[in-house]
Amino acid sequence: MRTAADALQTAPLPGRPGRALLAALRSHWRHYVAEAAGLAFFIACASVFTVLLEHPASPVHQALAGHEVGRRAVLGVGMGFVIVAIVYSPWGKQSGAHINPAVTLAFWCLGKLRGADALWYGVAQVLGGLAGAGWCKQVLGRYYAHTSVHHITTRPGPDGAGVAFGAELLISFVSMAVLLGALHHARLEKVAGWLIGGLIALYILVETPYSGMSLNPARSLASAVAAQDFRALWVYLVAPPLGMGLAAVLCRGWRRGRAGGAEPPHYPAPG
Repeated sequence: MRTAADALQTAPLPGRPGRALLAALRSHWRHYVAEAAGLAFFIACASVFTVLLEHPASPVHQALAGHEVGRRAVLGVGMGFVIVAIVYSPWGKQSGAHINPAVTLAFWCLGKLRGADALWYGVAQVLGGLAGAGWCKQVLGRYYAHTSVHHITTRPGPDGAGVAFGAELLISFVSMAVLLGALHHARLEKVAGWLIGGLIALYILVETPYSGMSLNPARSLASAVAAQDFRALWVYLVAPPLGMGLAAVLCRGWRRGRAGGAEPPHYPAPG
């Protein structure tokens, strides 16, 4: 099976870094646009859902007042379906639907992406996140800025930044381990997007009180910029890439061990 990510890995690029970056941009710009659009869409959906569920003036919030866990469950299901929609959309299939620099880093560690493509993916994801948060700031205005929504920033819970860091590290590691396990299983590969969507829903329900549930440095950065609130942002810039990168490295080592030291011929990617 040949995926969009396979094409990124095997396309010939010039040797010099500057030329490689320009060549990658000319050849694969559609992939980068898809990544930017995917994260912008994700942030827009998360923002609208959060305003509906958390703003005191929202009829949805009023109907679920006093049911914080219920509101998180609704948000989790909604965002789980958003992830599934992005992964299986034509644009998601085109780029592999990373929409997350931590995911891109993990696939680069696996040799799935060339350095130039990984860099452009990261740039596109950050720009897409900023654009999505900026759009929400303009359209949702005071509802988006209300303290109950606070531009959907991710912030540590009452237990502090240390617990938030550990929680983000754990859910990031588990997410990448599940994804790689599914992508290397013939029956699970086709439903990998559904598995990740299900994990997102579970994390929002269970893990949110500890870290706000990010998994995504670009998503947290975009919200922090919109809110101009950078407190504990380091947690979300460091923990997800570390967790997902660690899962990728361990997966690669495990598969090499099973293959007697040889590199597996193919690492499938989302899409």
